[in-house]
Amino acid sequence: MEQPRALVLVADGELLDDVLRLAAAAGCELERVPDASAARLRWASAPLVLLDEPAAQNCARAGLARRPRVVVVSRGQTADGLWQHAVAIGAEQVVELPDGEAWLVSALADAAEGVSNRGRVLAVVGGRGGAGASVLAAAVAVTGVADGERAMLVDCDPLGGGLDLLLGAEEVRGLRWPDLALSEGRVPAASLRSALPIPAVGGGGAGELTLLSCDRSGSGPRPGAVASVLDAGRRAGETVVCDLPRYPTEAALAALDNADLSVLVVPAEVRSTAAAARVASVLSQRGAPVRLVVRGPAPGGLSPRDVAGALGLPLLHAMRPQPGLARALDRGTPPGAGRGPLAVAARAVLDELHSQTRAEGSG
Repeated sequence: MEQPRALVLVADGELLDDVLRLAAAAGCELERVPDASAARLRWASAPLVLLDEPAAQNCARAGLARRPRVVVVSRGQTADGLWQHAVAIGAEQVVELPDGEAWLVSALADAAEGVSNRGRVLAVVGGRGGAGASVLAAAVAVTGVADGERAMLVDCDPLGGGLDLLLGAEEVRGLRWPDLALSEGRVPAASLRSALPIPAVGGGGAGELTLLSCDRSGSGPRPGAVASVLDAGRRAGETVVCDLPRYPTEAALAALDNADLSVLVVPAEVRSTAAAARVASVLSQRGAPVRLVVRGPAPGGLSPRDVAGALGLPLLHAMRPQPGLARALDRGTPPGAGRGPLAVAARAVLDELHSQTRAEGSG
C-alpha cells in the first residue's frame, strides 16, 4: 500500500520553495493541492498538513474538519491575522521560517516515517547490585510484545554483561552498542530497527522486540546516543525499556531525563533499602514519576510498605519469589514469558507506564 504523503497548500512561491527544500532534507514526499476543495479529498488521510495563511483561511471557510497535525507556515514574523486563521482551522502549530526550520524538518521526518502515536520510555534501576532490575526490564519488554506492541529493550549498563545473554540472544545477528556509531541528533527509526537484533521472545502476540545491548567488552553508550535512540523509539510508537546501572553515569542520566516513568527495584532487606535511598534521591531529581517494586523474599520480615515508607516512594508492586527463575534464565528462557510472579510484576509496571502516558496526553 502506498504511504500517504504530507499535504501542502501554499500559494506563496518563496515560502513554497522553503517548504520543498525542508521536505527534501527530511526525506518526506509531498502532495501539493491547489485549493481547499482539492485538499478535502486528502484531508483526513494525510500524515501532516502544511498551510499558509490564505490556505488556512480558505480551509476554515470550506468547513474542513479539525484534525491533528495541521501546521501553518509563514516567512518572517507572524501577523495577528495568521494566528486567528490558525485557530479557526485548529492548527497545532504556527511555524515562522527560517527560525522554525529545525522543528519543521522534524515534523516532516515524522510524517515520512508514518508516525501516528508517540511511544513511551521506561527506566528500570536496581536499588543495589543484583536487585533484579535487568530481569524486570526484560520481562516488561517481553510482556509488551505479548500484548502486540513493538518494544525496544535498551541496555545502558556496560558492566552488566549484556542483555542479549539474559534473553538467550547472544548469537542473534545485529549491532550492539560498541558497533553503533551514533552521536546526538535524529536517527531514522526504521534504519535503527533494521540494524538491531530481533530476538524471538514468544508470547503469541503480534509485537516485535528489538534489542540494543552492551557487549562483554567495549565502552558503554554515550549520553547523546542514548537520547537519540530513545527519541527514535518514541517517534516510532514503541515501548522503550531502559535497563540502567544504579550508579548515575551520564548515559543513565540521559535515559532518566527522557523517561516517562522510572521504576526502582529493591529487595525486601534493610541493607538493600539503605543502599537504595541514594538511588531514589537521584531518580527523584530527574523529573519522571518514580515507582517502587519490592522483591521478596523478606528474610528479616521487612514488609514492602516498610521499604516504601523508608524510601518515601509510592509502592507499585510487591513481587513474590519465583521458583526456578535462575535456572530458566541460564537456559535462555526470556524473562516474563508465561506465568508467575515475574510476569505479574511486569504487567503491573507496564500498566503503570500506560497510565502515566495517558495522563500526560490528557493533560
